[in-house]
Amino acid sequence: MKKIPMRRCLATNESFPKKELLRIVRTPEGEVKVDLTGKLNGKGAYISKSKEALQIARNKKVLNRALETEVPEEVYNEIERIING
Repeated sequence: MKKIPMRRCLATNESFPKKELLRIVRTPEGEVKVDLTGKLNGKGAYISKSKEALQIARNKKVLNRALETEVPEEVYNEIERIING
């Protein structure tokens, strides 16, 4: 049986299979992007695909701390579009 990689959501502190989470990346150039492939170079942080997790991440600025940079509002808006489908 193949091992399923697990990751922890920064906002809710729950563990999920890696494929069920969104990866947010700070690239070596300093850009912050949503990584849908899971393969972009840089420092990554995971949040679950729920409105509650997005709200917590926005309010508590957990992505800013994890990525050690200011996360632009456009990134949060893109995460919201992905969650809402």
